[in-house]
Amino acid sequence: MTSKLRVDAVLVQALIAGALSFAHLHDLAAAAGQTGWKAWAYPVSVDLLLVAAWRRLRSDGSSRLAWCWFLVSLFASLGANVATAGFLDLAHPPGWLRFGVAGWPAVAFLGGTLLAHSPAPTAAESRPVVEPEPAESVSTEAEHVPEPDPEATAEVESTRPAPATAPPVPVPAALVEHARKLADDHRTRTGHPIDTDTLRARLGVPAPMADAIAAQLS
Repeated sequence: MTSKLRVDAVLVQALIAGALSFAHLHDLAAAAGQTGWKAWAYPVSVDLLLVAAWRRLRSDGSSRLAWCWFLVSLFASLGANVATAGFLDLAHPPGWLRFGVAGWPAVAFLGGTLLAHSPAPTAAESRPVVEPEPAESVSTEAEHVPEPDPEATAEVESTRPAPATAPPVPVPAALVEHARKLADDHRTRTGHPIDTDTLRARLGVPAPMADAIAAQLS
């Protein structure tokens, strides 16, 4: 219950602050000569740029681009709140205020475009480069390895079991006959005997079977 009340209180506070900031931006734009629907579009533009920059910070991490436009939109929102608090004569707004309000759409368009289309840093770019550690130097004592005794080596070789040979690959007689026709055709066209790779490609068989067939053709 306490957690829900706290979340609801935060949301109510955010709604109140957003509504006040929205109204201040509208009043400032209207005082600077932006009347009608244009005065209402200014607070929407400022708030959307603020949200876009904040989402970029939350999703892609800290970046100069996102922080720059977050501070620009935050300054525009805070400036409107301060300006409408009596620090400026909104009945006779200064020229720099009119200039800033008139130029805001272009600034907001530039910021939104950069935030939407600038690529985020990839994991490979953000990962720190780790330099390989230098290989340990081999001591000079390890270089002088005593030569093995020939008699002991011969004894070990004699007791080592002979490597097992692979069993022959069975090849159907019909396949050998077909391979022989392909080999004759290849020799007629090229003047050279067919090699194992070409035979394997023409027959579509594995390499061991192609070797067995080539042995029978030779």
